[in-house]
Amino acid sequence: MKLGIVGLPNVGKSTLFNAITQAGAESANYPFCTIEPNVGVVAVPDERLDKLRDMYNPRKYTPATVEFVDIAGLVKGASKGEGLGNKFLAHIREVDAILHVVRCFEDPNIVHVDGKIGPARDIETINMELIFADMEMVEKRIDKTKKAMKGGDKKYQAELTMLERIYDALENGKSARALDYSKEEKEILKEISLLTLKPVIYAANVSEDDFVNGIESNEFVKELSSIAAEEGAEVLPICARIEEEIAELDEDEKGMFLEELGISESGLNRLIKKSYHLLGLISYLTAGEPEVRAWTIKQGTKAPQAAGKIHTDFERGFIRAEVVSFDDLMACGTYAAAREKGLVRLEGKEYVMNDGDIVLFRFNV
Repeated sequence: MKLGIVGLPNVGKSTLFNAITQAGAESANYPFCTIEPNVGVVAVPDERLDKLRDMYNPRKYTPATVEFVDIAGLVKGASKGEGLGNKFLAHIREVDAILHVVRCFEDPNIVHVDGKIGPARDIETINMELIFADMEMVEKRIDKTKKAMKGGDKKYQAELTMLERIYDALENGKSARALDYSKEEKEILKEISLLTLKPVIYAANVSEDDFVNGIESNEFVKELSSIAAEEGAEVLPICARIEEEIAELDEDEKGMFLEELGISESGLNRLIKKSYHLLGLISYLTAGEPEVRAWTIKQGTKAPQAAGKIHTDFERGFIRAEVVSFDDLMACGTYAAAREKGLVRLEGKEYVMNDGDIVLFRFNV
């Protein structure tokens, strides 16, 4: 999973990214790696995987990971190449979802690029750049589709109708994700990679006081939540400064610090969970002495395609899957005990994977 972090200057974007990547650097489970200066990879926290590690004592432990991309260079006119506009747009096309950091705190020592705090205005500034870029892309696609229609192929008519509908929405300042699409249209859209089609989580960056004492009275968060509701986007209240402090602590200290604040988990953990939910992702697990590992798949994935995540040969030569639920395995204590109780199931090609399935795939190529 790849998340792109966007936001105007001085909203807390870099502070949050630095906190996230520092958390990754200090993760005992997964070594932080820097692919580029603005890319960080962190482990997906999963207590189930930790318990399987305790059970199997494997030689290798591999959690699922999330890649965070700090997308810089966004200013007014980015869609026309202003600032690092073209590079910014190229980076954002590659991500699965957008984490849009919006400033929801007052601080006279931190200047706002527009002079005062305004979530609606800030969101519109970034959204309009994405919309302009999408309009250009859709316009080109419309021309291409019209040329293809001259050959008499009627299948392009449905595509043209959809593209014109999207263009009208963009022209009226709406994101492509605000529209509804048929199954066939969604297949066409996979080829186009529209920026405003990507799912969005708005990170409402609040002050430490608001985060600890409650955000109910924060008018900026209310304004942001209203906008997100109209778009069907998610909102995550977060305090980048607190995340920065959490990232500098070791595991024992983190627990104590969170307890003092009266919160159960860090903003990073909440963000990852929300991202999984937003993108419709789940994890299945493989466990044994060689390795304990989590594999990320889409909800609704069938067993052969899930096996293909490990290796294409697993999907091509799929015979069956031996499956036990995580809860059943923990209740029984060992895989052998779960098998004796009939809790290890043999599933075929039509089996739809569940979150937390522990699987052994049988295949023959």
